[in-house]
Order: sequence, then structure tokens, then C-alpha cells
Amino acid sequence: MVKRQAYQPILITDASRSQDDQLTSRQKRYVLMMGIRVACVIAGAVLVGTKAPLLWLWLPLVALGMILIPWLAVLLANDRPPKEEHRLAARFQPRHRDETPPMSLTAEERPHRIIDAEP
Repeated sequence: MVKRQAYQPILITDASRSQDDQLTSRQKRYVLMMGIRVACVIAGAVLVGTKAPLLWLWLPLVALGMILIPWLAVLLANDRPPKEEHRLAARFQPRHRDETPPMSLTAEERPHRIIDAEP
């Protein structure tokens, strides 16, 4: 007697995140980076207003943050997550698949058709 295969559910753990989840995370990242930019603007105004020591050092650093952060924020907000970790390597390596679909019957378990010779 041949044992019947147990039903194996198809897992979707490799499925990508939904579009809404991706959009929400990109929006949060963008708002956080713009908040850092606002902090740089305020810090630059406070440094200039108080005539802080080493102003020649701090002001260019704050200005660099005010210029680079919006550029990075837009790039990261428009970026989507990577598709596959090893996309090119997977293309050249053959995948090992089980040829029998889940819940399939073996040849011995399939019902046999009996064909009558007489009409």
C-alpha cells in the first residue's frame, strides 16, 4: 500500500511587503529626515545669532546637512525595496522543483477507467 502525501500548504513568506506598507515606511523616513533638516536650520540660526565660538567650523557642517538631507530624503522616499537578494545568481542556477503538485495521487491511487468492449 502506498502512503498518501500529506497536504503541504504553500508558504508566502517570500512575498514582498504591500504597497501601502512600503509607502507608509517611506513617508515616515521622509518626515524624519525633513525634521532633521529643520533642526539643522534652527541650529544654524542659533549659532549665527549667538556668535558661537568656532562658527567657521559649525556653520559649514550645518549648511551641509541642510543641503544633503533633502536630496537624500527625496532619493530614499522614491526608492523601493530590492526585489531579490541574489537576482542575477538565481537566474543562472536551475531551481529544484518537486514535479508532483500538492495533494496529487500516485499512479496506484488514481481510479482506473474500465472501457467496455461492447457498446
